[in-house]
Amino acid sequence: MNRRITADEHLLDSRRQEEWKQKASWRVLKIQAEFVEGFDTLQEANIGDAIGVYGSARTSEDSEEYKQGIELGRKLVEAGFGVLTGGGPGTMEAANRGAYDSGGTSVGLGIELPFEQGINDYVTVGLNFHYFFARKVMFLKYSQGFCALPGGFGTMDELFESLTLVQTEKVGFFPIALIGSDYWGGLVDWLRHTMCADGKIDDKDVDLLLVTDDLDEAVEHMNASRYRR
Repeated sequence: MNRRITADEHLLDSRRQEEWKQKASWRVLKIQAEFVEGFDTLQEANIGDAIGVYGSARTSEDSEEYKQGIELGRKLVEAGFGVLTGGGPGTMEAANRGAYDSGGTSVGLGIELPFEQGINDYVTVGLNFHYFFARKVMFLKYSQGFCALPGGFGTMDELFESLTLVQTEKVGFFPIALIGSDYWGGLVDWLRHTMCADGKIDDKDVDLLLVTDDLDEAVEHMNASRYRR
């Protein structure tokens, strides 16, 4: 099976320098169009206060994590939030499903990958992006906080991007909740007892992360975005 080349790979692959020179202006316009479409669509949708939910695309529908994702989506809607995910399957689908079934705003920001995933069926406002960086800007612009359920590299990438922007004060305050102490506890312990102990970060940086098994506590933490504003 032939592997599909993504827009990100076309943009970043150093072996394609001649192609880049020939198509540079077109690529810049394509990137610009992706930002314009994202801003226009989400502004016109008037999604209000939304919480970004991160989590694995590999979570199975019959798992406790999937059920937890549905419950989180429901609780966020009941607290007056919309739900914004990567639009894919697994945990993302679960959070969108909880929001959708509760009559709330359910946003999915999909991404072009070599293997197709597509937007899940529980998204009411959906966009597909070619470029990861454009998609990340939409997450950060239209989310008031972030909840991370267990996930893989994609979840870690999105989590630490958000955390870095808050820690460096490049953006305003975002509450961040890591849901699942068994899953996230070891990471946070390492941050505190290795990275922090070695002087690479401060205690207050680790304190930006709430680790909890209580969905109500996570949702209440998201309300901190309203209090801080």
